Amino acid sequence: MTYVAGIDIGSRTTKAVILDESRRICGTALLRTRHDFPGIAKEALEQAVAKAGGKPEDVKYVATTGLGRYNIPYRDLQITEITCAARGSAFLFPNTKCVLDVGGQSTRAIKLRENGRVKEFKSNDKCAAGSGGFLERAAHYLEIPLEQLGPLSIKAQNPQNISSVCAVLAESEIINLVSSGQKVEDIIRGIHNSLSSRSKGLLSRIGLDGEVTFVGGVARQSGMVESLRQALGQTVNVSEEPDLVCALGAALLGWQRYQKLYGSQVKSAVEPASRN
Repeated sequence: MTYVAGIDIGSRTTKAVILDESRRICGTALLRTRHDFPGIAKEALEQAVAKAGGKPEDVKYVATTGLGRYNIPYRDLQITEITCAARGSAFLFPNTKCVLDVGGQSTRAIKLRENGRVKEFKSNDKCAAGSGGFLERAAHYLEIPLEQLGPLSIKAQNPQNISSVCAVLAESEIINLVSSGQKVEDIIRGIHNSLSSRSKGLLSRIGLDGEVTFVGGVARQSGMVESLRQALGQTVNVSEEPDLVCALGAALLGWQRYQKLYGSQVKSAVEPASRN
């Protein structure tokens, strides 16, 4: 068996995806990132390989992405998150024209060419209030688990406006809303609406056109997805595991490079066997 791995070392989580010769996802892993980038990447890779039912030596090529991509000594290839998000999104949703990647430290809007390559991108420049890290701080101030933000946001009846573009000032707004007796779910929906508004602005700067695919851990929050759909006025593609999309893109690009290097030794797949 020949596997290629994609590892995404993000600010909050580290993800690994294992692909076989048919570009089928055989194993995945998601762990909380720690300061030992090589160690956490190795742990994620080992878990993904174990889920695939393979052995470490079956992994013939490793492609890394994310902020820690340069810190993995056993990598064969390092790729930017933007390129990986584009390739992974186009693989899962072939009609994708724009990708929104909301990560812990930044938000990116990416315009794709027809072949799934990056045409243009923009990143948020309005402090942490435009990224997923703001949601973590909001959950802390509201004293609720991060995973409950999405379901609570869906229940909102009177979303509260969060107008500040600075994370510090936005946190003060949240505290004031809590002090005034506003419902938690309405505050959360206001936070989601604020992020959606900023995301729409980024997408507009690259030319919002056609299908949008939402990736990154924040896309797991159902309230954020619903808020974004309302802000854009259209359907938004979200995979079952949106935080694995960049790792998937890295693995796909890793296979592409591996075949170029060892084409005569690698079984070629005309069509991917599965995108699930």
